[in-house]
Amino acid sequence: FNSMKTATSTALTVAGFDPSGGAGLQADLKTFSAFGVSGKSVATSITIQSTLGVEGLHNISPEVVEQQLRAIFRDGKPGAVKTGMLGNESIVETVVRVLRRHRIKKIIVDPVIYSSSGKSLLSELGIQVMKEELLPITFLLTPNLKETEILSGVKIRQPSDRIRAARVLIKMGAKNILIKGGHLKGEPQDFFFDGKHSLFLNADRVTGGDVHGTGCALASAITASLAKGKDIVAAVKEAKEFIGLAIMGAIKSGKGVPQVEPLTGLYQDSERYDMSQRVFRAVEVLKDYCVGGLIPEVQSNIGFGLENARTIDDVIGFPARIVKCGKNILIPSPPRFGGSRHVADIVLTVMQFDPSKRAVMNIKYNSDLIKVCKTLKFTLASFDRSMEPKKIKTIEGSSLEWGTASSIRKCGFVPDIIFDKGGMRKEEMIRVIAEDIESLVDKVLKIHRRYSKILA
Repeated sequence: FNSMKTATSTALTVAGFDPSGGAGLQADLKTFSAFGVSGKSVATSITIQSTLGVEGLHNISPEVVEQQLRAIFRDGKPGAVKTGMLGNESIVETVVRVLRRHRIKKIIVDPVIYSSSGKSLLSELGIQVMKEELLPITFLLTPNLKETEILSGVKIRQPSDRIRAARVLIKMGAKNILIKGGHLKGEPQDFFFDGKHSLFLNADRVTGGDVHGTGCALASAITASLAKGKDIVAAVKEAKEFIGLAIMGAIKSGKGVPQVEPLTGLYQDSERYDMSQRVFRAVEVLKDYCVGGLIPEVQSNIGFGLENARTIDDVIGFPARIVKCGKNILIPSPPRFGGSRHVADIVLTVMQFDPSKRAVMNIKYNSDLIKVCKTLKFTLASFDRSMEPKKIKTIEGSSLEWGTASSIRKCGFVPDIIFDKGGMRKEEMIRVIAEDIESLVDKVLKIHRRYSKILA
């Protein structure tokens, strides 16, 4: 019996070593792993850098680079090869010679010329050799705007200039071009061109400033998809979605700029599973304490958001709600992410004001329950549905966002309780807010115990 798993796809990165772990070989290998691809690496240069920027570099001799490449290729041909920082003309020539010798078809070139802090990472002669020798064997070139100008000689003053530059690069030999738009003003639109067809890839700009390693991770994501057999357009689209998630999960590991986190998706999958289990346990506790007396006529729900939750699919909830059955509660269907738009709207709105508050449950409203909340020293805020703007009423699902946001703005912070006294065909309601599902259950049980004493 052999429990060893045979890798079905492999990818090779030929790039520089980044001691800070945010870019270069480290980011590439993490990206390959995130795609389930076995990653191999050849170091071309050792950079001296931290999150504060590049301080210097030491290019590895072309002979050692070639020895690394030969060792890798003796062991088997990778499904795709990505090049990043190559350092100088001798290393570029060496890499081209070996890739040609082994007839590698899927070559993705991330033309690293300058660091984000402005440090030169490729010699002037290296740029020329890249244009003359590497581009003709390139399957996909992934330059940013500055790199595009340097390689094509076309000044990009407006988005439409990208097509002229891409045509020049195609004539120089590259089969496909992906011009990254992270440095464009406005939204970061990437531009793909295969010599005949253009594709514009839009994305929302993630706030928070620059993130280190995005170019490396994007090119590596495309490389991994190509190694798994996907076509170029599908690979580029998948990588675009991947890098957006990796940027949102960026980590700050030092005093400088945050670093892209290629494993964000895997971490989120793990977090989703963990949150599902926590919500199951929380509901069992509420069942044990028979909290049916807190459930409103429209029934109840719980929302619990991922860290950095942005959409309803990032918030777990109950599709069929939490149903009252006398003093008990029933769960007609299990919780799932995206399970309840209404409670997710509340969670997402709360998190815009305070990202640490990620859990919400709605319970019924009455004056006794409000008194109980005050007795428990909970902070309270409310909104009046009659004050809701007409334009809000016409947009499905916007009422709860408006009510939650207006309550928070009125008190200046996210309170423990937000309530309203209802309106036309709208039941009055209390929303209990907490940091996480366990804190939420603790608050709800405190309210239940006090309320039960009043009813006794």
